[in-house]
Amino acid sequence: MKNIVIGSGPAGRLGSLELGKLGEDVTLIEKNHIAGTCLNEGCMVVCALTDITKFIDENNRFNKHGFIKSQLEISYDKIVEKITETQVKLRQLNQMENESVGNNVIYGEAKIEDNQVIVNNETFDWDNLLIATGARPFIPPVKGSEFGLTNKDILKLDDVPEKLNIIGGGIIACEIANIYATLGSEVNVIVRSTFLKELSENTKRYVLEKIIPNVNIMENTDVIEVFKDKVLTNDGQELEGVPFFATGRTPNSEIAEGFVELNPDKSIKVNEMMQTNVSNVYAAGDVTGGYQLTPVARMEGITAARNMAKYGNKVSYNCIPQTLSLNTEVSFVKNEKTNLGEDEKATIAIPGIAGPGAFWKILEGNTGYTEIEFDKNKNKINKINSISPSSTSDVAYLSYLMRMDYDLDDYSEFLEIHPSTDTNYKIIKNLWL
Repeated sequence: MKNIVIGSGPAGRLGSLELGKLGEDVTLIEKNHIAGTCLNEGCMVVCALTDITKFIDENNRFNKHGFIKSQLEISYDKIVEKITETQVKLRQLNQMENESVGNNVIYGEAKIEDNQVIVNNETFDWDNLLIATGARPFIPPVKGSEFGLTNKDILKLDDVPEKLNIIGGGIIACEIANIYATLGSEVNVIVRSTFLKELSENTKRYVLEKIIPNVNIMENTDVIEVFKDKVLTNDGQELEGVPFFATGRTPNSEIAEGFVELNPDKSIKVNEMMQTNVSNVYAAGDVTGGYQLTPVARMEGITAARNMAKYGNKVSYNCIPQTLSLNTEVSFVKNEKTNLGEDEKATIAIPGIAGPGAFWKILEGNTGYTEIEFDKNKNKINKINSISPSSTSDVAYLSYLMRMDYDLDDYSEFLEIHPSTDTNYKIIKNLWL
C-alpha cells in the first residue's frame, strides 16, 4: 500500500521509519529541514546551549573553590556556527536512516486537494496518509508583537542580549532564562499567572533559589505592548531588553482544514489509534495538541504507522515523564489516572546527595531535591519531582515502573550503579522509613 507522511519531525520521521521497517511503500514529504522543530529550532538547540551553560556553571564553581583559575570568553557566533554544523550532520543521518528502509524523501510544501497530495507540482495518490506537520510558536495578540523573538530566532541572534524580557511562565521560558542568564544577560520572566505550574511549590522554590537565582520572575503580570528593545506591563513598568515570547505553541493544521475534523484549538482530532474521522488518514505529534514532547510525538508516530500497516496499536498517555533542561536537570512525572484526597496520599522530601555531577556542589549545599507523593492505600507512587544531574534517567525509569503499576515493595530489588543512580537508591530506601 502507498503511504504518504507529511512532516518529518519526531512523529513523521519515526512513523515513516516504522512503516519502512514493516515493508510498506512510503513517501516522506518535508517542507524545510528533516527532524522538525526538535533538532532545528527546539529542544536540541536548547540542550546544546545548556551543555555550554553547565560548563560555565562548573567553571564558576571551581574558580570559587579556588583550585582552578580561569576566565572564560564566550563567542556566541561560534556557538551558533557549531550548532548549525552539527544540525547538518544530524539531518544527513536522519535522511539516510529513512532511506535505508526504502523510503522516498521529498522536500517541498505539500497541499491536499481532491484526496491527493501535491508537492512541487507533482501529484501523489495514497492508501494511507499521516499528517505530522507539528506546531509553531504562539504569539499572543499584544501590540508590537512583531518585534518579539521566539525559539525560532535563537540561532539568528548575533550575540547574547544585554537584557532579555521573556514573556511566558512554562518550561521553555525557564530554559531560555537559564541559558541567557548564565551567558550574561539580565533576564526578566514576565508571567501572566504562575511560574512553572508543572512543579511542586518546594521544587519550584529550589529552582528559583539555587538554579536561576539571578533571573527576575514577575508573576501575575501582563505585557500590554512590545517594542524592539523594551516591553510595557499592565502595572506601569517599562522594562528595557529584547522581548522573547515563550507563550506556548499553535498547531500547523492549516493543511487539514476542511479535510478532517479539528478540535476547538485547531489541533487535529484523533482517536487512541491516531486515526482522524477519515478512516485512512492519521495524524501524530504536536499538530494533534496534547503533550508537546518529542518522546510523545515519536510514540504517536509509531502508533499511527503500525495502524496504517494493519498492526493494531493504541497510544497511552499515563505517567509521561518530563524535564527542564537547566544547569541541573529538573524532572517530574505524575499518574494522570489518579486524583488522591488529602487522607489518601503521603509525601516524602529528601535533599540531593553526592551523585553524578553533584560532588562539588556539596560545599554549597546545592546537590538537589526530590519529592515523592504516594498512595498510602494502594502502596503506589503517584507523583515525583526530582532535581539532580541524573533526574532525567531516574524519573524516566521510575515512570516506567509507575506505568507498569508496581507496588512500592517491588522497588526494593533495585540495585544502583554508584554514583550514577544513587538518587534512585536514596528515593527507594526512604520509602520504607
